[in-house]
Amino acid sequence: MKKFKIILGYLILIIIAITMLYPFFAMINLSFIPNGEIFNQNGKLFFSPLTFENYADVFQKIPVWKYFTNSLFVASVMTVGQVFFSSLAGYAFARLNFKFRDGLFLIILITMLAPPQVNIIPLFFLMRQLHWINTYQALIIPGLFGGFGIFMMRQYFLGLPKDLEESAKIDGCNIFQVFFKIIFPLAIPSIITLAIFTFVSSWNSFLWPLIVTNSESMRTLPVGLAIFKGSFREITQWGDLLACSVICTIPVVGIFLLGKKYFINDILQGGVKE
Repeated sequence: MKKFKIILGYLILIIIAITMLYPFFAMINLSFIPNGEIFNQNGKLFFSPLTFENYADVFQKIPVWKYFTNSLFVASVMTVGQVFFSSLAGYAFARLNFKFRDGLFLIILITMLAPPQVNIIPLFFLMRQLHWINTYQALIIPGLFGGFGIFMMRQYFLGLPKDLEESAKIDGCNIFQVFFKIIFPLAIPSIITLAIFTFVSSWNSFLWPLIVTNSESMRTLPVGLAIFKGSFREITQWGDLLACSVICTIPVVGIFLLGKKYFINDILQGGVKE
């Protein structure tokens, strides 16, 4: 009976995995199908005939590489900044005693409750006053700080044993040496997790880049894809859109595959457990 339950559980998980993965497989497969043949593939598991025509059309019609490099640059810088500032702030709120610490952390938590759309108008006016509209500064700087990252890193640092820091201080380390040589390496699993969340969120961001950019050279990939779709007049080129969607998906999948092993790492990997 126990063996039957295990087999049944695996079968259910396999079915769930197939239902989640098949749309991605279909998207990739259909991106290689000519536009005129896409809606003739009903009832098929593997679609044919295959061609690179859609990808060639996309690279000819729109500056995909420019959109791609813009998105990659913005997402990468924002991820590095978010990890750096969130780690420092999270450690300060977890370990340091300073005036109004709890009140400031409460304010940070409150900012997490407000929908991001609430901040768009004041942020836009601030960017305009700074003359940052249609610049990388407007795309990157507002995303360098976030309540979620600070909260996540603070909770992680609270779980670390204080013996590690006390031992380092006895050896003559100052607070920055303790953080960068002891605490930061131990926090790699949480840091990688935060980096993945930040990168995916930045990569998929649409509304903010749409508002603060007004030239083709500054557009990110989601904005460029939406404008490309809006350029269709009579017949939607589904093959071209699917090719663009595949290009959009590749970095996100790659980042996740590179960092997934850190999701299950022990919270004190390489450290001393209490």
